[in-house]
Amino acid sequence: MRPTSTPLPTVHVLYENPAWLPPLTEALEAEGFEVETHLVWKGGIDPRQAPPEGIWINRMSPSSHTRGHGESVALMRETLAWLEAWGRRVINGSRALELEISKLRQEVVLSRHGILSPRTLMANDVDTLVEYAASFDGPFITKHNQGGKGLGISLFESPEQLRNWLESDDFDPGPNGQIVLQQYISAPEPYITRVELVGGRFVYAMRSATEDGFQLCPSDACQLPSKAPEVCPADGEQIPLTSSGRPKFQASPLTANDPLVRQLLRLIEAEGLEQAGIEFIEDADGNRYVYDINGTTNYSSSMERHFKVSGMGELASYIKREVVPSLNKVAARAS
Repeated sequence: MRPTSTPLPTVHVLYENPAWLPPLTEALEAEGFEVETHLVWKGGIDPRQAPPEGIWINRMSPSSHTRGHGESVALMRETLAWLEAWGRRVINGSRALELEISKLRQEVVLSRHGILSPRTLMANDVDTLVEYAASFDGPFITKHNQGGKGLGISLFESPEQLRNWLESDDFDPGPNGQIVLQQYISAPEPYITRVELVGGRFVYAMRSATEDGFQLCPSDACQLPSKAPEVCPADGEQIPLTSSGRPKFQASPLTANDPLVRQLLRLIEAEGLEQAGIEFIEDADGNRYVYDINGTTNYSSSMERHFKVSGMGELASYIKREVVPSLNKVAARAS
């Protein structure tokens, strides 16, 4: 008599932006998982009430406030604490969330792992920001510490220029008033590189064009209508273009054996990130500066077609291949 297979656990997806859900839920269902989705925005938590059994995935974006969900990040923080207190398995749990929502913490982590990054400072008042600006030797940029979508990024040449902007009506302090000043890295070409990692593995790397700004979310749902996308003659799929007509996303020749990729893989393992898109920029001397760690990463369909891989498919496969057996072993030891 054949032993019956253990049924797959339910996968619970904690989300804030429904536009990003379909690729993930479809990939999980293709692996045989039952999926339940939970909008984290309005609501409450009874800490004495056990959460539903299953595997949980954190899909909270630092840019949630730009979609009218200003309460989401704080509520997700408490939700993850509740889940973890009850021993639930969470993909990209509390540590990953805290890292994603703070550019300053990302700088601390990059430094701890010996990874080159632009000099980064953070403050929440005008005088301190101007004082910090005077310490830069050359131009610098601003960012929201809780970033996302490239918001709050501006280039400045002097402390005086920064002060004028901070005291103007155009200044947006972001969701918590924390502003990052960061060393400006001049790239010989208008591109950054994004490295996609899932379950301790390299998925692919792509170059993203920056000529139209730094709103570089690769999801098809995020593409801006600055120029109509081109239709690929091979399969009729659309390719996002910049305003000048060049592809917004291009394949990078980076491989899993690249020394920087190996460093990034060690970082995500040590810091509790099971899914991440990490970005770097290269200067004219070939120095590669890592400046952004995205836990709630999305994937470009044009890059997935090029590399013949599904990013969310990789995540679903990882959960089924490694996370489920690990949970089953824990349950067997407890019984």
